[in-house]
Amino acid sequence: MKIVIHCVGTLKEAYWRAALEEYLKRLTPYAQVSILEVPDVAYKEGAGEAIETKVKEEECAKMLAHIKPGDYVCALDLNQKEYDSVSFSNHLQAMFVRGGSTIHFLIGGSLGLSDEAKKRANESISFSKMTFTHQMSRIILLEQLYRAFKIAYHEPYHK
Repeated sequence: MKIVIHCVGTLKEAYWRAALEEYLKRLTPYAQVSILEVPDVAYKEGAGEAIETKVKEEECAKMLAHIKPGDYVCALDLNQKEYDSVSFSNHLQAMFVRGGSTIHFLIGGSLGLSDEAKKRANESISFSKMTFTHQMSRIILLEQLYRAFKIAYHEPYHK
């Protein structure tokens, strides 16, 4: 099983990088997990909807360029279906059955995902109705993936 997490921007803070490395290490027995970071596009805050749309399109085009036509894609997007941890574990296993050996997760930048990225996704999920930074979203996804595998293999961790 292979999981590719596509993200906009890099983790600058040492504590986020440490958390990322820890969960990548923990996930090693269960799946080959990789992080693919694409550079964020600079823009002025409040530049307008047209500029923000163009920024999202540029950022997401870089992510989508690494995905093959038949690959399974799951977008992380606000106001989409939410799962509890056990349901997500079951759903992750079902994604591998439907999508083959590789699942791609898309995490947009501070402006979110482009319409094209949302259309390319086979499905979209949400962690919460709350908004998280895109840096935090990576760590939450990694932790939930780790928890999902522990649940699937009936190993202690989830309570």
